[in-house]
Parts: sequence; C-alpha cells; structure tokens
Amino acid sequence: MKIAVVILNWNGKKFLEKFLQNVIEYSEHVAEVIVADNASTDDSVDFLKQNFPQIRLIQNAENGGFSKGYNDALKHVEADYLVLLNSDIEVTENWIQPVIDVMESDQTIAVCQPKIRSYYEREKFEYAGAAGGFIDRFGYPFCRGRIFETIETDRKQYDDVCEIFWATGAAMFVKASVYNEFGGLDEDFFAHMEEIDFCWRVKNAGYKIMYCPNSTVFHIGGGTLPKNSSRKTYLNFRNNLSLLYKNLYSRDLFFVFFMRCFLDEVAALKFLLGGSFGDFFAVWKAQFYFVKNFLHIRKKRKQQQIICKHHIGKTDFSIVWKYYIKKQKTFNQL
Repeated sequence: MKIAVVILNWNGKKFLEKFLQNVIEYSEHVAEVIVADNASTDDSVDFLKQNFPQIRLIQNAENGGFSKGYNDALKHVEADYLVLLNSDIEVTENWIQPVIDVMESDQTIAVCQPKIRSYYEREKFEYAGAAGGFIDRFGYPFCRGRIFETIETDRKQYDDVCEIFWATGAAMFVKASVYNEFGGLDEDFFAHMEEIDFCWRVKNAGYKIMYCPNSTVFHIGGGTLPKNSSRKTYLNFRNNLSLLYKNLYSRDLFFVFFMRCFLDEVAALKFLLGGSFGDFFAVWKAQFYFVKNFLHIRKKRKQQQIICKHHIGKTDFSIVWKYYIKKQKTFNQL
C-alpha cells in the first residue's frame, strides 16, 4: 500500500519554512511527501531545491487554483491513498496511520479527514473542517465544532469515528482510485467548496466520507484569502450555487435552489446595510456567474448519476434558522 502526502503550494514559502520539516518528520516513514508548486512567483521553488532536495517537486505550468492545481499534480502521482494537505498545517506524530486504518476498515469509505484544530488557539477547533463537515437543507456547510462564527473548544466531545457529509480539503485523505474515477476536483470552482462538491458526488454514487478523531493536525487557515475578502465571498456564493444545482436530488432541486437564492439576496442586503459594499457586489456577481454559465453547469449535473436522496451528514433543517433564530450555537445543541 502506497501513500502520498501532496502539499499544494502557491507563494507559500513562509509556510514551507515553518511546516515542511514537521510534515517530513512525521510522514516519511509511511508516505512519500510531495510538494506541488502552483506556478509561484515568490522564491518557493528555489527554497525547496536548496533546502529540501530529497522532496519530490512537481511544478505546475500555471496557477489554475486549488482544484486544477491538484488535478494537474496528481496526474504525476502513483499511490493507493492520496493526502491533500494545505501548506499551513502542522501535523502531529502518527497522524497518518489512524486515518488509513479507518479507511481500510470498509471498502465503501472513499474519503476521510483527521481532527482539525487551530494553530493559534490550540484547544479550539479550526474553522475549515473542525470535527467533520455537514450541510443543511439549503446548502450551508457547517462542522461539528464550528457553526458559522461559533468555534468550540475541543473537550473530546467529538472523539468518535463517524460518517460525515464532507471532509475538509485542508487535510483530505482519499482513495486514488476514487479520485480518478470522479475526475478529481471540479476545476470551475477554482477554490472554496470544491471538496464539498467532490464529497457530494462521491456520496451520490454510494461511497462514505468519514471523520477520524485519533489523528490531529493544526491549521492556520486563511493563508491565501482572508475570511473578510470579498473575493472569498464571491467564490463561496458562486460555488455554492453550482454545488447545489449539480448535486441535489431532482425532487428537491427547485424548492431548495429557489430558497437558497432568496437567502443569498437577504445576505446581500445585510452586507449592504453593514457597509460591506465589496461583499454586497460579490453576491450579485456570483448569481450573474451562475446565470451566465447555467448550460455548462446543467451539463455537469446530467453527467452524474444521483442514486440517493438522503445522505448521512445532510440535514433536513435550516442551520440559519437553528443558529440565528433558535440560538443553537453548537453542534450538540442541534
């Protein structure tokens, strides 16, 4: 069994300096460590060649974003298991084997993630992934340990191996055969929610996505785009519309999609009233993108077979209602 840890880098020399040796120390005895450079314009490549000549370096011809970057790089990687790892993550001793053990326990498990905690607030979960991803009926993603801006302290309340809806792309273990079967990440997403789309497509075909609490990594987060970036707002709203249209069960499609568009308009109004004009226009730009590219997105929907309406990790309630109206701020309160 061959495992490859693949770190996608774009102008992330500071993270390579900080974390790469740590990844090598705790990974090289069980996995090959690879850095895929996404056409960086800093001196990341020279730094790697000079300081880590033992590391395999894959140089992508262009920066096509997170999705295309990995798709391009992984064409050159032969392994049974692929580990997509952000450059701004600190791994811990024995972080790989527990996840592999979970995946080996059931042949229908295609994807798994470790526990994600914050690098700076180390007792807390980290925003991007926490203890496994879920999604509500209108397409809002949330996590065990993180709902919107409420991030819980890890008190071992989520220390059970369990099936989830999506695994974070920050530290995603995936069977190479499944990754290739589904054509990898959707390159139209560029960045943000591409891992949710991938996991949804995989679940629609009958595979499982899992969370493993016996492996912990620490994530800085926001290394490429900060949380308050209007560019990030645009990508999140744009990709969420594509995510829903591509993957929703047919009988749910019209109602859920209509409601999500309405809720996006409410969010845009909130941005406007709060003086966040960049975010306000980002929502409108996202909806315009969907309309403009509707036929292309519709074609993608038709290319996949949606065999199951209900999935573990996809709720029948609105997380917006639960969080803002009923004041249920943590996962265990839902």
